[in-house]
Amino acid sequence: MTYSNQTASENASVNLSLHELGWKPFFQQQLTLDEWDDAIPARVVEQHRSVIVIQTEDERLSLPVLPDMTGITVGDWLLINRENRFSRLLDRQSLFSRKAAGGKVNSQCIAANVDTVFIVSSMNHDFNLNRIERFLALVHEAGAEPVVVLTKADLCEDPQSYLQQVRSMDAMLMVEPVNALDTHSVKALDSWCSMGKTIAFLGSSGVGKSTLVNTLLHRQSQTTGNIREDDSKGRHTTTARSLHPMSSGSLLLDTPGMRELQLADCEQGVEETFADIQRLTQQCQFSDCQHNGEPGCAIEQAIDDGQLEPRRLNNYRKLMREQAMNAATLAEKRARDKSLSRLYQSVQNESRRRKKG
Repeated sequence: MTYSNQTASENASVNLSLHELGWKPFFQQQLTLDEWDDAIPARVVEQHRSVIVIQTEDERLSLPVLPDMTGITVGDWLLINRENRFSRLLDRQSLFSRKAAGGKVNSQCIAANVDTVFIVSSMNHDFNLNRIERFLALVHEAGAEPVVVLTKADLCEDPQSYLQQVRSMDAMLMVEPVNALDTHSVKALDSWCSMGKTIAFLGSSGVGKSTLVNTLLHRQSQTTGNIREDDSKGRHTTTARSLHPMSSGSLLLDTPGMRELQLADCEQGVEETFADIQRLTQQCQFSDCQHNGEPGCAIEQAIDDGQLEPRRLNNYRKLMREQAMNAATLAEKRARDKSLSRLYQSVQNESRRRKKG
């Protein structure tokens, strides 16, 4: 079944206090004395290609994305003046970013100032532990709280087997199985949805993300698509990032399904996701152990004892290589941009000097 799309901008009558919008002392402390009197805090509740929709305590506004607003993303807090013009972006409490899709070397912001991230995965043929670990690394890097939400519990014959697989990665990891169509089932997520908290979603297309959003909001706010029966994969349905107020007082942030998610500058996030491997490496006989046949290798011993899956070690190595390569590429781009900027400035200064004679 397909529902019509309802965006946040269509609900212009909504009024929310700053606390309900997620305003915290962290943001308040960034205001200067002049800004306390003149600036108006606003949160980005929708992000489109050339327009952002912002919410203040009094109204909802659409602003064109100008050159000095590059990088602003949904969830950001910014200040506008009394003429409703952009003043500046406030520092973020958390930021989720990725290497831009395709061959580009730019970093793309996904969402800002998120408290908890629901990592959504379906309990069918599309279930993938490597993908969940990839999302966990992204969430850990940003410093938010991850919760793995396993959907399609109503269609799964053995949900416990999926829970056990996820918990085998980290016994302290929060995991909740739900039927995204059942309001009672989704209540298991209520403890993370308190007043002023911002909840984000990460997950590939077709895992039931939009259906879960609809159930949490008690309305059809996101278009949902059918599942292809042959491989359990879904059609991409959400086309814009948006922030929605919930009846519980929390804010639900939905992002499009991401088919090409690559890590960059994410070493700490990967290490936290694979904390068990990090602990084992400290027990190796040699500090430079490559875990490839060296004597006294705690990693190989853990694999032999059945305490560590070879799959998990292989994915750890893969993600560490990926983030290192992408981080190096981004660093090279920043160095080139900085060098070009200095060159342009030098040419401009020389031109001004010649004009002055």
